[in-house]
Amino acid sequence: MSFRAFPLVAAGVALLIAGCSGGGDSSGAATSSAATAKSGGTSKAQPTTEPVGDDAVGRYETYLHAIGNRDVATACEIGRPAAEESRGSSGPCEQSMKIQFGMYDPDEMKAMRGAKVDKAGITESPTRVEIPTGAVKVDVELIETELNDAVMELRDGKWYRVK
Repeated sequence: MSFRAFPLVAAGVALLIAGCSGGGDSSGAATSSAATAKSGGTSKAQPTTEPVGDDAVGRYETYLHAIGNRDVATACEIGRPAAEESRGSSGPCEQSMKIQFGMYDPDEMKAMRGAKVDKAGITESPTRVEIPTGAVKVDVELIETELNDAVMELRDGKWYRVK
């Protein structure tokens, strides 16, 4: 990705964070026919990303992998609180996620699928984990500049991205 595309990518990330507030329809979300049949004909995105783990780092890695896999359901499930925090919504998370997916080239999407967090670089408490961008290890160097620091928070027994 060229340097000229960076502002466009940054705008996409902002739209993702602002738009993952939930609520809206899933008119553009990918589904399987079995999922449509089970839901009585309504179309809902189904998670396709394998969870990495239930701890904060595992959930954040799952979130990054979901972006790389274009898995709207998983990315929105984990990242929705961060979107609600930055409210300036450009639409439901499902729509914003499609915009974000278009911001990454194939090599960057592949790198997201393999992203790992170096636990030595994080700050932990029992209910909050801060993950600086530098702790995220990916194969494509540029992608690290496109990510923001993340904060995971324990809510009702599950870790969510809140920043």
